[in-house]
Amino acid sequence: MRIGIGLPNQVRDVHAPVIPAWARRAEEAGFATLGTTGRFAYPGVMDTVALAAAAGATTTIGLLSQVLLATTWPGALLAKEAASIDGVSGGRLTLGIGVGIREDDFVVSGHGPRDRGARMDRDLATYRSTWAGEPVPGSANPAVPAGGRQVPLLFGATTPAAFRRMAESSDGYIAGSVPAALASGAFDAARAAWQAAGRSGRPRLVGLNYFSLGDPGRGRANIADYYAATSEYQDIVVDNVHTDAGSLREAVKRFEALGADELILSPGIDDLEEVNRLADIVL
Repeated sequence: MRIGIGLPNQVRDVHAPVIPAWARRAEEAGFATLGTTGRFAYPGVMDTVALAAAAGATTTIGLLSQVLLATTWPGALLAKEAASIDGVSGGRLTLGIGVGIREDDFVVSGHGPRDRGARMDRDLATYRSTWAGEPVPGSANPAVPAGGRQVPLLFGATTPAAFRRMAESSDGYIAGSVPAALASGAFDAARAAWQAAGRSGRPRLVGLNYFSLGDPGRGRANIADYYAATSEYQDIVVDNVHTDAGSLREAVKRFEALGADELILSPGIDDLEEVNRLADIVL
């Protein structure tokens, strides 16, 4: 199982210059992937910007959005953004997406929270056609340079529709930031949906957890603040923040036992030394 680390792009009032430095240090430490958390109505750095900054600061580490709120974007614009990040990184992006739940994140006219599931289904076709280099509607030109690829897709969320989309249109599934015991059921549902859709092989499965080592109290408070609008889920996530070596090693062991392909550990604070603290424990 690969071990990744999240960028602190959605730590409240993140010191933005830390992001490329964090990316470089994570690559040097040997993490497999850099992840971003996505919201609009929160004082952080946009996940696409954080991924682009990380791409420019590194050369080999994978890049993952976990998850980007795809339905808050016009589909064609997001498709070009994703292809651009994938291109400048040399093909290192995996686009993890979901439909979103917080109404204040939907700020683009015509892209509100209503009918977002149907919009996602339409946008998936837009992503694929854009990445295939087909002309933009009304133009003779494509949106992306020749020689690109279909950016790998992962889906988050736990609704039947999310599992259907995951199985029909993506490469795998991202579980929420929950303990392995709760992620287990979601992974099983993803595998079942994959099989029901007649897909060969198996879905890529990614687990997410939070950690805060240098300042556990502040890290928990930051994470609680981020999830304040979802009280029940907030409790689950905050109770599962790893603040010591034993808890982190146990989480790695449990997700590995579930058959996860990767576990991304996201920070609660933007202290650059957290990269080394985590690496010393899990790598």
